[in-house]
Amino acid sequence: MTSSDNAQQSAAPAKAPAKDPWDLPDVSGLVVGVLGGTGPQGKGLAYRLARAGQKVIIGSRAAERAQSAADELGYGVEGADNAECARRSDIVIVAVPWDGHGKTLESLREELSGKLVVDCVNPLGFDKKGAYALKPEEGSAAEQAAALLPDSRVTAAFHHLSAVLLQDPEIEEIDTDVMVLGEVRADVEIVQALAGRIPGMRGIFSGRLRNAHQVESLVANLISVNRRYKAHAGLRLTDV
Repeated sequence: MTSSDNAQQSAAPAKAPAKDPWDLPDVSGLVVGVLGGTGPQGKGLAYRLARAGQKVIIGSRAAERAQSAADELGYGVEGADNAECARRSDIVIVAVPWDGHGKTLESLREELSGKLVVDCVNPLGFDKKGAYALKPEEGSAAEQAAALLPDSRVTAAFHHLSAVLLQDPEIEEIDTDVMVLGEVRADVEIVQALAGRIPGMRGIFSGRLRNAHQVESLVANLISVNRRYKAHAGLRLTDV
C-alpha cells in the first residue's frame, strides 16, 4: 500500500453514529384533533393530552355535541364538527367506532389530506364467549385508513389504553407503553413523542402498518384479562 493510499484512507469520513431511538421531536406546539372525541376512548385521550399541555380539538358529527364534551373536559379543549376538527389540526387521532370507521374517513379525505393521522381503532366483534378480533379486507383498521386516505400520513397507536383510567382525574400517571406503527420514521417519532407527553406513558416503534392487525387484535385479549381480574390492564414492553 502506497503513502497516497494511506492518506486516502485516513481522510475517509467517519461513519455517523446511529440515531438515538429516544431522541424524539418536540411536539408541544402541535394541535391535536380527536375524531370520535365524544366517545370514551377519544374523550379520555383528549383529556390526557390537554392536561399535559397539548392544544386539543375534539370532533363529532354534531359540533354542539363536541363543544359540550369539550366544556366538560376543560384545559382549553375545543369542540367542532369532524371536518373542522380535521382542518384545524396538525395531528388527527381517529377514535371512532369500528362500524363507522370507513365511512367517516372516506368523507374526510380532503380535510385529512397532508395530515398526520393516528388510527387507534380496534375492529372487534362480541358474542357470548366475549370479544374477538375481526380482520378487515385491507388487513387492519390502520391499513384501511391508509387505503382510504392516500394523501395522508397514516400511523397506528393508542390501541391498548383503558378509557376508564384515561378519564379518571385522580390518576396522575398512566402506567403503560404505546405501540406505534407506521411507514415513515419521522411520522412514527412524532406519535411516539405525543404519547410521551402523557405522564407514565412511552411510545415505542413496533413495526410497519402491515403489522397493525395483531396489535389491534390484542385488545380482545386485554378485555378478557380485565373481566377475569377486574382490572384495567395495559402493556409494558421489557428491556427497551
